[in-house]
Amino acid sequence: MKVLKLTLAVILTVAMASLAFASDMKPGEGVTVKPARATWNTGFFQEAIIHKGLEELGYDVQKPKDLANPIFYKSVTLGDLDYWANGWFPMHDAQLPKNFHEKAALIGYVAKAGGLGGYLVSKRDVDKYNIKSLDDFKRPEVKKAFDSNGDGKADLTACPPGWGCEKVIAHHMKVYGLEDHINPVKASYEAGMAAALGAYKSGKPVFFYTWTPNWTVFKFMPGKDVMWINVPEINPTEAQSSAVERMTIPGVKGAVSDPLKAGFVACDIRVAANKKFLADNPAAAKFLELFTLPLTDISEQNTRMNEGEKSDKDIQRHADEWIAKNKAKWDGWLKAAREAAK
Repeated sequence: MKVLKLTLAVILTVAMASLAFASDMKPGEGVTVKPARATWNTGFFQEAIIHKGLEELGYDVQKPKDLANPIFYKSVTLGDLDYWANGWFPMHDAQLPKNFHEKAALIGYVAKAGGLGGYLVSKRDVDKYNIKSLDDFKRPEVKKAFDSNGDGKADLTACPPGWGCEKVIAHHMKVYGLEDHINPVKASYEAGMAAALGAYKSGKPVFFYTWTPNWTVFKFMPGKDVMWINVPEINPTEAQSSAVERMTIPGVKGAVSDPLKAGFVACDIRVAANKKFLADNPAAAKFLELFTLPLTDISEQNTRMNEGEKSDKDIQRHADEWIAKNKAKWDGWLKAAREAAK
């Protein structure tokens, strides 16, 4: 009996030790990871969380490089960088190098169909001028109301050079004959939207491009402060042509019509990563595959940044707080990643 008890005790001790070891495995030890993140700060949150997850798995994760989309996709294809969590597809398809799918891959879904983009206008001016689509900005009284610099064109807070949306907006200006009627302002998006918010609060009209998830749809509430407006008709870019059905979107809160002819493809937000990195690091690959964030969580964090909590230290704290609130999910991702490395 004593021998049996001793044997059971030994088995239990070994099992507990193995369990403890398994939950603390560092399959990434000795591996340096080179991440990137996009130039829009509303995508920094997901990078911070992934960064912490890979560190938990033992990887030495470098500080991310902030890059314009085409530069990142070229770099990850070459193997100079390992991943980012800011892929918007199919919007970014046109910015991929020809050999992207040979050398790199899209993995998991940070937010499936989470990227809705489009044009919004202050609701009081939508009502005042009966604005339904971009075509209404050809009307003299509408142009005049939204012309802040006196050049005879309505000012649109648009996307900086290098963003996927910049090319789509340029396409819209051309195919809808709006180049003489709308002026897309391509300065810093964050500064442009801060100016728009100030203008709105002082009673002036606002007209801007935005996307979800984003702090803008918390500060400018669709249906209350602003309205999503239509493009005149669906006229896709070459890159959008394979996903035309995702450009007319039903059930959009605060839209001037249902469905909304957004003119932008409702995108999947995904991780893009180097294939060799994924093959050599099954733990990291599994973590990236499982990683996902609710849109409400991203937008809530984005709003905190807009209210002043936007330093790297703040974003790290936001990531820690999210992990603490989602401990069971987090531990499940890490467990699956460690098992993938066995």
